[in-house]
Amino acid sequence: MGQRDRMFKVLVVGDATVGKTSLVQRYANDSFNRHYKSTVGVDFALKVVQWSESETVRLQLWDIAGQERFTSMTRLYYRDASACVIMFDVTNVSTFSNSQKWKQDLDSKLVLPDGSPVPCLLLANKCDLSPWAVTRDEVGWVETSVKENKNINESMRVLIEKMMSSSTGDGSSSAAGSGDYINIKETTPPGWACC
Repeated sequence: MGQRDRMFKVLVVGDATVGKTSLVQRYANDSFNRHYKSTVGVDFALKVVQWSESETVRLQLWDIAGQERFTSMTRLYYRDASACVIMFDVTNVSTFSNSQKWKQDLDSKLVLPDGSPVPCLLLANKCDLSPWAVTRDEVGWVETSVKENKNINESMRVLIEKMMSSSTGDGSSSAAGSGDYINIKETTPPGWACC
């Protein structure tokens, strides 16, 4: 059997300064820079993952500027996306409440071809800082630190798994209303510490 190449478009959204560009750069290039300029509009990065012996996954990461939620361009940016990462900053409670607004905006403008919501991961960034403004039991989110490279690859792996299963048709997705976030606890391999 020959190599199969899969391409997925993944949105990375959330308020300004929560760490979206840092996440994309860390995941795509394994680099971290404390001083990124604010993204204007949308930035792109490509991550190639050798998923199995026969499958290569190419992720087209769309790093969408924080202020874009208020523009009419988002529908254009969201088009044909296979999954989404929504980020907030654990030290800033308003970025957490706004992450719910990002999710509502996304669910109102984007569905998979079968009508179900796109798989969505909620990442709580800057978990290396304190004090936290959000408590762990508020929602099923994953603690990440882009700076310390904590849970970045693991989270993205879970997201790829979801995309692979929904694109082959064996994803058990509900077509009703807005989708829940991916529950990492249910999909976490043993020995993977998170949350």
